[in-house]
Amino acid sequence: MLTIFTIPKPFKDHISVIQKNAIKSWTLLEPSCEIILFGDEEGVEEIAQELGVRHIQNIAKNEYGTPLLSDVFTKAHREARNGILCYVNADIILLQDFIGAIRTIQTLPEAYLMVGQRWDVDIDVPWDFSVDNWQKNMHDYLKVHAKIHPPAGSDYFVFPGDTFESIPPFAVGRAGWDNWMIYNARTNRIPVIDATAVTTVIHQNHDYSHVKHNLGDTYENPESARNREIIGDRKRTYTLKEANLLLTPEGLAKNVHSNEYNPVRRLQMFLKNIIVGRRGET
Repeated sequence: MLTIFTIPKPFKDHISVIQKNAIKSWTLLEPSCEIILFGDEEGVEEIAQELGVRHIQNIAKNEYGTPLLSDVFTKAHREARNGILCYVNADIILLQDFIGAIRTIQTLPEAYLMVGQRWDVDIDVPWDFSVDNWQKNMHDYLKVHAKIHPPAGSDYFVFPGDTFESIPPFAVGRAGWDNWMIYNARTNRIPVIDATAVTTVIHQNHDYSHVKHNLGDTYENPESARNREIIGDRKRTYTLKEANLLLTPEGLAKNVHSNEYNPVRRLQMFLKNIIVGRRGET
C-alpha cells in the first residue's frame, strides 16, 4: 500500500533518540509499510538493520554536504514497491490514523497531495512501544505537553507513485521546498488535501545545531536562500492554507477558507516566516 521514505540526520545524542522513535512508529503501522532510509550519515545503516527496513546509501549532496531532494525523490520512485509514496521527516511519529486517512483518499480517480499540520512536543527518551496501548499513551501525553504547529511548514507529503517523479534540487531540511510542493501541486491542478483534522502527526522538538551557516539564532542560511532562489516568485510560497480540500471525519470537503486567490495574504505569511526565523523544517 504505502512506501515511506526519509533522509535521517546522524544518529547522535538526542537526534538519535527521536529518529529511532519516529522510524519505530512507522514499522508498527498496519498494514505494514515499506520503509526506505536514504543516506550515509552515522548510524543509518545500523538502525535500518535493527528495525528491518531498507537502506539506500548513495545520494547526491550539495557543497555543504546536505542531501538533495531531487535525487532522493527520483530514487524513491524507482525503488518503491508500492503505489503510494510518502516523504516524511525523520523526527515525525505516525499513528494508525495516518493509514486511515490514506485509505480514505487512495481511491480518488486522480492524483493528489496529502499534507497536514503537526503537533510539536518535547520527547527526550525512547518511547515505550512494547505496550499494547502505546498510541493511547501518546495521545494522553500530547494532551498535556503538545501544541499544534502553524500551517506554514509541512513535514510529510503523500502522493501516488506517478506524481512528483522529478522535483528541483532542493536541500533537505532547509526553508521553502515544502511550500513549493503545495504550490506545484496547485499549479498542476493536483488536489491538495489537508488531513490535519483526522491525523495525529507528531514532531519531536530538537535544536538546529546540525544546520551550519545559520545567521544568528534564526533559520536563515545560504542553503535556505538557494531553495528560495529555485522557487523564484514569493507568491509561490504556498502554505497549508492553500490546500483546496479538507479531509474530515465525514470525508473530503472543499476548503472554503483557502488563500489560493489571495496573493497579498500569501506574501504577508512569507514575510512573517522570514522575520521569526523559520523553524518548521528539520
